[in-house]
Amino acid sequence: MAGLPWITTDYVLDEVVTRLFSKFPFEQAKNFCDGIFDSRNAGALQIIEITPERFQAAWQLRLRFRDKPRISFTDFTSFVTMQELGLKRVLTADAHFSQVGMGFERVP
Repeated sequence: MAGLPWITTDYVLDEVVTRLFSKFPFEQAKNFCDGIFDSRNAGALQIIEITPERFQAAWQLRLRFRDKPRISFTDFTSFVTMQELGLKRVLTADAHFSQVGMGFERVP
């Protein structure tokens, strides 16, 4: 896995930016975000867009997992994107990735 870029989505990035600016002083949050964008520009991070097709597939998963109302829609978009890209390992503390039975491995 060495040398491969980290992958995230614009929806996950949206949550990160929102959290950073709500919890940290402006300059600190901005500097962290600048680091994220610098990583993207350097090829160390790939930011995948949630297209209308991915959005629709995530919506179908939302409907399918009616027994799991606490899973965020952002998580569903991540599930769809990970399946599409053949990704199994996810850096998260979010137990929902283990609860959906899609073979995702949470990396602490």
